[in-house]
Amino acid sequence: MIVGTGKIKFRLYDVNSLKEKRKIVKPIINRIKNKFNISIAETNFNDSHNWAEIGFSIIGNDGRLINSKLDKVINMADDIGLAMIADTQIEIIHL
Repeated sequence: MIVGTGKIKFRLYDVNSLKEKRKIVKPIINRIKNKFNISIAETNFNDSHNWAEIGFSIIGNDGRLINSKLDKVINMADDIGLAMIADTQIEIIHL
């Protein structure tokens, strides 16, 4: 079994409330979840207006496929264009 995990840190501009932040982060999460059918959630900076972080994971048996899907998730988050990606991390764990 191979587990792929990833984190995407976003920089948010012109956000003055957590409600405005939620209007940006929730659509990103929902679009990615619907397209890839993966586990994904907001994982950090919950009280910050200017930063957001989402974490996601994929499980499978082919490391190359897992790596490819992780890259596609990051590319899709960038293509959505609702927030600027400040940092990304991926990790692949062979169990």
